[in-house]
Amino acid sequence: MLQRARRDFGTLRTVEIVGAGHDELLSARTTPEQGEVLAGLLLAVFDDFYARHRGIPLSAKAAFEARDWPRAVELSRERIAIFSVSIAKVVPLLREALRDAGLGASPDDGLWRLIERSYGARTAPRYEADLAMAYLAAVRRALYQEIWDPLTQDRLRSPAPSTELRRAIPVGGQMTPAIVGEILAVPKLGASFRDAAADARLVAERITEELRIGPDRPLEAVTVVDAGFYRNRGAFVIGAITVAGVMHPIALALLHPQGGIVVDAVILDEATLTHLFSSTLANFHVTELRYHELADQLQALMPSRSLALHYTTVGYNHVGKLAVIRHIMDELAAAEATLDHAPGSRGSVAIGFTAPSIDLVLKVIRDNPTDQYKWDRWDGAEAVLAKYMRVHEVNRAGSMLDNIVYSSIVLPRALFAPALVEEMVASAGASVSVVGEKLLFKHLIVQRKVVPLPLYLAACTPEAAATIVNRLGQCIRNNAAINVFNKDLDGRNYGVSHLGFVYLFDYDAIEELLDVKIRTNAGREDGEEDVPAWVFESGIVFLAEELEAHLKLPDQRLRRIFREKHGELLTVDYWTGMQRLLAEGQVPRVKTYADAMQLRPSRPGEDAPLTTVL
Repeated sequence: MLQRARRDFGTLRTVEIVGAGHDELLSARTTPEQGEVLAGLLLAVFDDFYARHRGIPLSAKAAFEARDWPRAVELSRERIAIFSVSIAKVVPLLREALRDAGLGASPDDGLWRLIERSYGARTAPRYEADLAMAYLAAVRRALYQEIWDPLTQDRLRSPAPSTELRRAIPVGGQMTPAIVGEILAVPKLGASFRDAAADARLVAERITEELRIGPDRPLEAVTVVDAGFYRNRGAFVIGAITVAGVMHPIALALLHPQGGIVVDAVILDEATLTHLFSSTLANFHVTELRYHELADQLQALMPSRSLALHYTTVGYNHVGKLAVIRHIMDELAAAEATLDHAPGSRGSVAIGFTAPSIDLVLKVIRDNPTDQYKWDRWDGAEAVLAKYMRVHEVNRAGSMLDNIVYSSIVLPRALFAPALVEEMVASAGASVSVVGEKLLFKHLIVQRKVVPLPLYLAACTPEAAATIVNRLGQCIRNNAAINVFNKDLDGRNYGVSHLGFVYLFDYDAIEELLDVKIRTNAGREDGEEDVPAWVFESGIVFLAEELEAHLKLPDQRLRRIFREKHGELLTVDYWTGMQRLLAEGQVPRVKTYADAMQLRPSRPGEDAPLTTVL
């Protein structure tokens, strides 16, 4: 079964810091002195976390330069988990220190107010003051098992766009190899290009052709975010190009195969760039530390994504969590709307709800599944929630929606339709309760909004349906490549984004592919009286040839297209072959852009599996 992969990466000095503060706390004689000591201790722990958090992008840059791909993947895992790891390390040590000093029975005894006042005064002048205060609040909630009311927390800063964040490159009407060379120099890579001159020429030609740059359509400006963007085996340079008064995003995708760095692709449209930054992929490591301005710049390039999502996709998940809640509240207030049941069939395990005015879906896990639940065994809501958290912490391969999971959060009851409140309290009472005019959620899951696959196929054109069915097969392949198997292959568990990509979004039935027993009934004749041996096996058994039937594609044409594009998914050899690769610790490269955007075809071996520790 999939288990949550939270662990200590050994990069924090929490034990050492709290140990020193522990001795100082025991020496403090007055309550104000104790407050000062504890504020200093917690600030030192935060500084340790923040220094590591800021250092990970530079380590990712070094991993790209050194072609150290296992290290690159490990850094992605650490970046996602490091905030929670730090909180989990400090809280038991702090609880012990408070107990030894005879303190900490209640957060309302006056001491915590002294801590917050001193800590706040020390962090107020800092750029990262909002993150520092969010860290302190998280420690307090974990220490005293408190609820979180986002209405009591200050909004994020709204800084003016920083021109220092962008590097303007001089242009003279035409895109030239020299301009491309300056773009490629922005990340200051410490490794050589295989053939920088050839790449610069090809990139200049591609941009000129696609944006139709010429005497009547002059190149007017090029600006680049003054940073490198790193994820797994790739690096990117991100910016904007203005041609004939129209701004276009640009992303140059870099790879580092044997022989030197190469420009692999040129991306010049918002849709592909938005998918590149999708929360269905691992977070980017960005060497620019001013995260507010960075999120602002990314939103200028991709205005269809909310500011909240831009924070999360550059690794500032806990800043993004507040931004997401504020975004939901603001959009509901502007539309004078409430949250109500999500379109499509009701979930047997989760209750999903949204509003037409927001681009997100919220979920809670039922106490017990409905009668439509397909499996004999129910491990409980906590086991399902652990699967959602597990998905948040892995590389989602561009085929699974990310989850923002809130714990012990209260929201105004007025945000929810009365019938929805009634169902949540009746069917998910262990997770949702009414507290006066608010709802208290033990857990609350937030995902991007997608259209359930059956609804999309019922309304789209035949051409669009063919594309979506092909992408459904690729989604299943990508999930298998990261050791994720959805044993409930019903198409209702998959959704289509506004950009036309297909994602798995329900996770109660996911398991590790390595735990699945791949079997077949192929070759057996109808009417045979012998019972196949797999019937008597314990665990998860999957008959590969039945995959298509499980998907419930609505017509014969789409089923034929699926078989033509992804027929090997119906074979035992495909699944056992993927299991073999996974057992050897190999993961195929995930491509986030079309072949047409590449400068040249991939060379043999450049798409070889990435060896790493799963």
